[in-house]
Amino acid sequence: MRIAILLALALLAPCFTSAQALAPPVAKVVPHELEAHGQVRTDNYYWLKERDNPDVVHYLEAENAYLDRMMGHTKGLQDALFREITGRIKKDDDSVPYHYHGDYYYRRYEQDEEYPIYCRKKGSPEGQEEVLVDADELAKGFEFFSIRITPFSVSPSGATLAFAVDTVGRRFYTVRFKNLVSGALYEDEIRNVTGNGVWANDGKTYFYTKQHPETLRWYRVYRHVVGTDPTQDVLVYEEKDETFGVSVLRTKSERYVMIGSSQTLSTEYRLLDANEPQGDFTVIQPRERDHEYFVDHQGDRLTIRTNWNATNFRLMETQVTSPTKEHWKETVPHREDVLLGGFELFDDYLVLEERKDGLNQLRVRPRSGEEYLVDFGEPTYLAFIDINLEADTPTLRYTYTSLTTPWSTYDYDMSSRQKTLLKREEVVGGYDPSDYTTDRLWATARDGTRVPISIVYSQSFEKNGTRPLLLYGYGSYGYSLDPVFESALLSLLDRGFAFAIAHVRGGEEMGREWYERGKLLDKKNTFTDFIDCAKFLVEEGYSGRDRLFAVGGSAGGLLMGAVVNMAPELFKGVVAEVPFVDVVTTMLDPDIPLTASEYDEWGDPNKKDYYDYMLSYSPYDNVVPKTYPNLLVTTGYHDSQVQYWEPAKWVAKLRAIKTDENLLLLKTNMEAGHGGPSGRFRYHRQTALEYAFFLDLAGITE
Repeated sequence: MRIAILLALALLAPCFTSAQALAPPVAKVVPHELEAHGQVRTDNYYWLKERDNPDVVHYLEAENAYLDRMMGHTKGLQDALFREITGRIKKDDDSVPYHYHGDYYYRRYEQDEEYPIYCRKKGSPEGQEEVLVDADELAKGFEFFSIRITPFSVSPSGATLAFAVDTVGRRFYTVRFKNLVSGALYEDEIRNVTGNGVWANDGKTYFYTKQHPETLRWYRVYRHVVGTDPTQDVLVYEEKDETFGVSVLRTKSERYVMIGSSQTLSTEYRLLDANEPQGDFTVIQPRERDHEYFVDHQGDRLTIRTNWNATNFRLMETQVTSPTKEHWKETVPHREDVLLGGFELFDDYLVLEERKDGLNQLRVRPRSGEEYLVDFGEPTYLAFIDINLEADTPTLRYTYTSLTTPWSTYDYDMSSRQKTLLKREEVVGGYDPSDYTTDRLWATARDGTRVPISIVYSQSFEKNGTRPLLLYGYGSYGYSLDPVFESALLSLLDRGFAFAIAHVRGGEEMGREWYERGKLLDKKNTFTDFIDCAKFLVEEGYSGRDRLFAVGGSAGGLLMGAVVNMAPELFKGVVAEVPFVDVVTTMLDPDIPLTASEYDEWGDPNKKDYYDYMLSYSPYDNVVPKTYPNLLVTTGYHDSQVQYWEPAKWVAKLRAIKTDENLLLLKTNMEAGHGGPSGRFRYHRQTALEYAFFLDLAGITE
């Protein structure tokens, strides 16, 4: 590796001498013309897409070496942060067991191990432990490791386990099957699939999804019988529409297997009797433009969450024998001020996840009696339905957290309204939430819209404009960025930082309309909301322009890229994690992810109005000669969502054009994908790097 880096530096910076020891690598310029709508764009770094080109690897390695040199003086701080952050993690931890067909399933970690051991106890939480899979053992010898096991990974009889493993980070999994009676692995190996799969009720038929080898779109569903050759598996469904992806799932009743086809604005579900796996799937409600719905089953009824004539969604139900929407009967009406999220079916209760004024709430509706909200008692928090596999119970399991409350698992008696805390994430070394303050603030955007901000800081924090603040944002796909507890953040809070989340448009924090006003030809609202939140925090004394920092990842990395083009003077330093920054070029290429299936989020640049609008904000296309803030950009060489070359090209172009001497660093995880390094401890090497970047710029080095 060291030889390769030296060769790369020689190739990319031939004038490199000891006097220029801190000079950054310079990517070669190879002009490539891209034409659309009669306009020609010249991309000097298009060649970085050539994954197998040695020059590409050399460049990425040279950037990593440059980062190591420029951040070398923080090595002690990084090591201290890593020890501090990982030192708060309980080494021999375990999850709260959930009940499924008489057994109790959980996962646990052993001292200093990176990956969990999946276990169960038969009949009682105090029973004899049975190890299902030791992920740490499977991970040996791999730089990256990811395992997928869900509550439905065990066959209904409890005799067979299906699990999926990815050892690259590209999210191509291999599915294996384990006989839980004998403890032996079956010979079957289903390679290069998504890891999404469910059992039929016979305990030997397994349905799974496969992605396209180039676009990575989940587009096929296969049926496999354990003990047979996977090359003979039957294709039961192929999604022909390139804007849709597919998944397989089971209803809570376990009576049906479903195939879900979805895109940004439309869904469609197919139903199969789980007792007849050789049968045919039937469509519940045919897909329609702008109609999204989700289905679960109980008794003789289907319950449907739908946005049919309901912007914020409503709940309907119908007989299984008459599933199309003309037969649907409303059970929970649409509300203008409440977004209906998930739901959970019980024999005697219905539980709704709702979002109002930016906060999640849980509403309990008894089959007979008055409905009510579960009380949580904090101004900003997240509460959501946890694993509830049984319907014949008055007990709801939910998870609760806030910026100051560690992740907590509760059992809630819906009859007596009494809650029992089963587990709260332990912060090793001691943690007192009263040492910190959390609040909900409201900034006014330039168009008059009120934008919520969640914020946390230590009791010693002074709002005098001199304290550093890290502002986090996302704002895409209707994904709501909720205020959750992260023990790693204590390393910033205890050093004087405040941490804030800007709940910008493009998420769904304030309802479905909040999402609609932050996408397509309104996408710039996401960026200006974030900028206006940053200005508000400065004006209110939470920070100063020379003390303000920002971070975002993936589509949140696009947010960072747009913001540093639009308002670079606001921020001292910015971290853009796996950023989607080459919007126009990517969306014009149908052979890579984030294209056809994303048109309803970003627009179709084959249409000139969308092309022009994207081009007006695409971070890569809008780099100009000016001063940019200090920047740390991260990517993964095997990233399946945002290809590594987008961040790499962006950094190369910024190096060539920007006029300042501020830091510009690129960190490529050569053995990881979109989620970064794997392992519960190892992952925080990158956390420590990012925190050291912020702290060093803030002048806080102890």
